[in-house]
Amino acid sequence: MTSIKNNKMKEEQTIKLLDGDLFKIDTENMLGFLENFTEMMKDAWQLGKEFTFSSKLLSITSKRLNNIVILGMGGSAISGDLLVSYLADEISLPISVIRGYELPRYVNENSLVFAISYSGNTEETISALEKAQDAKAQIIVISSGGKFAQLSKKNDFPFLKIPTGIQPRAALPYLFFPLLLILEKIGLIEKKDYEYEETLNILKELNQYYGGKIPFKENYAKQIALELYQHIPLIYGSEGILEGIARRWKTQINENSKWPCFWSIFSELNHNEIVGYEIDNQINQMIKIVFLEDSQGLLRLEQRRKITQQIIKKKVAGFVHCRTNGQGKLARMFSLIYLGDMVSYYLAIINQVNPTTVACIENLKKELTRKKL
Repeated sequence: MTSIKNNKMKEEQTIKLLDGDLFKIDTENMLGFLENFTEMMKDAWQLGKEFTFSSKLLSITSKRLNNIVILGMGGSAISGDLLVSYLADEISLPISVIRGYELPRYVNENSLVFAISYSGNTEETISALEKAQDAKAQIIVISSGGKFAQLSKKNDFPFLKIPTGIQPRAALPYLFFPLLLILEKIGLIEKKDYEYEETLNILKELNQYYGGKIPFKENYAKQIALELYQHIPLIYGSEGILEGIARRWKTQINENSKWPCFWSIFSELNHNEIVGYEIDNQINQMIKIVFLEDSQGLLRLEQRRKITQQIIKKKVAGFVHCRTNGQGKLARMFSLIYLGDMVSYYLAIINQVNPTTVACIENLKKELTRKKL
């Protein structure tokens, strides 16, 4: 009885924290960037509309293109994952996302390469960009500056400059939406104005439910954060549009919440990961599974989710179900992305850590600089 009472008191204290002055913890205003998502979307859309590149590049890419390659790491690379999911049933060209120093040998003069680094100084992406140049690929650079800007000027790469002063993971609108508009200009995909407008409206509406001033009892994002608190979140998406989103949830919880988190997808997890729940153990009892669900997803995948939950329900701590909003694919994707971003923010508040700082990453970079070859 005492234990139940203590847990109730802790929950009440946590809710008070979520409904209190968030900026005592969020001293660098990550919430401002998250709640400003739609304004960044509009700015990014305009940047994409105004972006120009040479008729020579346009001629090459529209006539002799064999593949599209996106170079990036972390928050810059996730835009590529989302692009792959979004365009899978529309574009006939293969799209690859390359995270790392190396470049596949299939990249050549008939490849369109998007080199994306928010800072412009990501060493892995710089290495891959230089290899893409050696392969004579058609290169377009997206960055806020840094070495990417210098390389672009020196080598005459088309360069889309995005605003500075944002954490890369919070700059997703600038890293994703210009990609769509560039592919439109080349003639590889249909215009997306209608889906863009729907997405904008959906996110404006969701901000009225997930925003910082919305109290816990009416705020699903805060409620999910409390559900995940002191548990290991596993984000389960599925093939199609939910795959990139599951990865996004995972990385946002890692960076914003300073918390371990993992992801996987149906149907693949039914061929291996599900077996990890067969033995009762303390680790599995720490797990909360977040099921990402698409309102227009495959019925067979929905059946797999339900059967999986039934099989493992006594093995884990619990389940959270998050469903897409909207009709178009773009709106459905970004409705869940935005929910995940807000959940990761509120989990940071519960953990009483500044969501902006990433000390481990900065320390790693310092050590790498010291050991540079």
